[in-house]
Amino acid sequence: MKKLMIVLAAAAAVFAGCDKAGDAKASAEKKFVVGFDADFPPYGFKEGDTYKGFDLDLARAVCAKKGWTFVPNPINWDSKDMELNSGAIDCIWNGFTMQGREDGYTWSMPYVDNSQVVLVKAGSAIKSLKDLAGKNVGVQTDTPVQKALAGKDDDNKKVGELGKTFKQLVVMPNYNQAVNELNMGGVDAVAMDVGVAKKKMADLPGKFELLAEVVMTETYGIGFKKGNVALKDEVEAVLRELAKDGTMAKVADEYKIEKNALLLK
Repeated sequence: MKKLMIVLAAAAAVFAGCDKAGDAKASAEKKFVVGFDADFPPYGFKEGDTYKGFDLDLARAVCAKKGWTFVPNPINWDSKDMELNSGAIDCIWNGFTMQGREDGYTWSMPYVDNSQVVLVKAGSAIKSLKDLAGKNVGVQTDTPVQKALAGKDDDNKKVGELGKTFKQLVVMPNYNQAVNELNMGGVDAVAMDVGVAKKKMADLPGKFELLAEVVMTETYGIGFKKGNVALKDEVEAVLRELAKDGTMAKVADEYKIEKNALLLK
């Protein structure tokens, strides 16, 4: 009987070891595929052969803690929902505004407070939002600020009234193109995320300035496929750890994102 018990205990230990090895292997083999706009600095962009940015570096840090393989997957922003729902990507993590999209995704908690501001050329006669009347204003496609300025957001009717004063709301594929058009005189102003606007100002010093008035306030979150609560919970738990241990603030410093914009401390 004693020998039998020893044999059974040994077998249990073997199986337990196999389970642990299997868990470790599964963790090592798991790929975390992040969908992002590669023309959206400082949150996601390409530098040389590397994809980097505030959000991508946070995603890398999550994968490092979880033992996952990080896979950055640049996507066409207009196709983001198709990519997510098909399983081609695990989440959309790239300065992804939650407002106006609340019911379309399973969201992480908000982690960055993001205002929508107006970028103009340095020395422009446009000094306030009312000065945008009769002007061509650029905006990125499929963004909440585009929807609001077009008068399609009932929660931001004042923004819609502002949009009605424009000569034209010029919708473009990405903010790089919008800012290029502003620089060349194709549009008079660009309504955009404050973090992106400040990055453009840092990259091209003396070229642009921001209006003091804010168009609207938004927050960033990580968008997962509707119903994928399990993955959201895993990522969110690690994101909280990164905020608590100072990693998030350190990454924010690297990309010149103001610490008071971070919602997790």
